[in-house]
Amino acid sequence: MRDIKIEDRLIFALDVPEVAQAKDLVNQLDDSVRFYKIGMELLMTGQYFQLMDWLIAKDKKVFVDLKFFDVPETVGRTINRLSEYGATFATIHGNQALMEKAVENKGDLKILAVTVLTSLDRGDLDDLGFDCNVQDLVISRAKRAFEAGCDGVVSSGLEVPFLREYVDNKLIAVTPGIRPVANDDDQKRVVDVATAFKSGSDYIVVGRPIKNVDNPYKAASNIQDIIKTCF
Repeated sequence: MRDIKIEDRLIFALDVPEVAQAKDLVNQLDDSVRFYKIGMELLMTGQYFQLMDWLIAKDKKVFVDLKFFDVPETVGRTINRLSEYGATFATIHGNQALMEKAVENKGDLKILAVTVLTSLDRGDLDDLGFDCNVQDLVISRAKRAFEAGCDGVVSSGLEVPFLREYVDNKLIAVTPGIRPVANDDDQKRVVDVATAFKSGSDYIVVGRPIKNVDNPYKAASNIQDIIKTCF
């Protein structure tokens, strides 16, 4: 089993428009969450790196979810600069050369390759011109990420069992689209907490089921309790 602290396996998605809201949520969540994902919405505040510094100063781990995609050299230089900030994970989304350049420049940062976004289904892949099913595409992308030296992948819990079977157990599997109950939002390929870990996920990313409730601390604590029963 991978050496991951149980309380670190829950990553909360800080998907809010303002840094003040993000800090308020972190303070509310207190010791129920130790790992935070910050993405593009907060980047637009102009205070993204101040927020990262603030989180790290509070002994929280940070997942930079900006899905870097550009010319490989540009991504490599960007990852090199990002590695100075103390984040734990960063996402990239691209071809083999891009992944290799990111890995070359990552330092202590762990690089996660996005396989197929959990908001996409078979119909969306048709629209994008992919002539294969979701599972085959995820496996193909995960294999390439592993060959490029990426530390892990971001993958729906529906496909994680196939990653474990056809790619390699060394890959960290981070699973978004976690829903404790049935959902009607824009995430299509979802699983619940226990299923994600039983399928082989190492971390789960949870946003709305914690953020959009009256007591986020209780919601996060309940998820942590479920995680403990899985290990």
